[in-house]
Amino acid sequence: MCQTCGCAIPDHLQHASTEHDVHTVEVLEGLKAHNEEAARHNREHFDRAGLLVVNLMSSPGAGKTRLLEATIEALSGRYRLAVIEGDLETENDARRIRAKGVPAVQITTGSACHLDAAMVHRAAHALPLDELDILFIENVGNLVCPASFDLGQHANVTLLSTPEGDDKPLKYPVMFRSSDLVLVTKTDLLPVLDDFDVEAVAEHMRRLASATPVMALSSKSGPLDAWLEWLEAGLAERRRRVFRPASPAHP
Repeated sequence: MCQTCGCAIPDHLQHASTEHDVHTVEVLEGLKAHNEEAARHNREHFDRAGLLVVNLMSSPGAGKTRLLEATIEALSGRYRLAVIEGDLETENDARRIRAKGVPAVQITTGSACHLDAAMVHRAAHALPLDELDILFIENVGNLVCPASFDLGQHANVTLLSTPEGDDKPLKYPVMFRSSDLVLVTKTDLLPVLDDFDVEAVAEHMRRLASATPVMALSSKSGPLDAWLEWLEAGLAERRRRVFRPASPAHP
């Protein structure tokens, strides 16, 4: 996979020894540098518009789209929202978002297992960024590749649904270390999933030497208060003026 989509991170590549491997490393490093430049360009657009951009990541079926639907319902009339959807095929998720009255741009990646900054750049140009408060990017369902690609977002949120098991942070450390927030979803199923421990997820994050907060919620039955407060605090931080003292005048 690393040689076909360029999703490898440098640590993965450091043992390359053959001429073929060295050439592959050079190509992938070039791809990574190109993506980082595109991500910086995206972030400049987002910062200029004064909006908060949140990248949602998870395995397939963890509840990203359902969370977005519930979030849209909760924030309707208070904030202006939009969504960039990423999937290998179909516009199913984008149609669900549009049905809630929110603009959504679908990116179909074909065989690519993640979004990259160039894809997001093209999608962002189809949205009225200056008229938005929060832009969500729903990444392709995958707990590996999306963690290695900066899209220009301001925050990464990783969803972990209760049916998946509470050990995923230890199995996919790169993804969870890159997260600014971990959301344990589908908590309405906890009564029948007695082997899932929300506190164990937080403990696994500590074992990864991560201070990332862990929140538990159900998009179906709520409450969403802590999640919504996190979003509002992030938006306020993005829009807060940062005082920078003037450089001292030179004689």
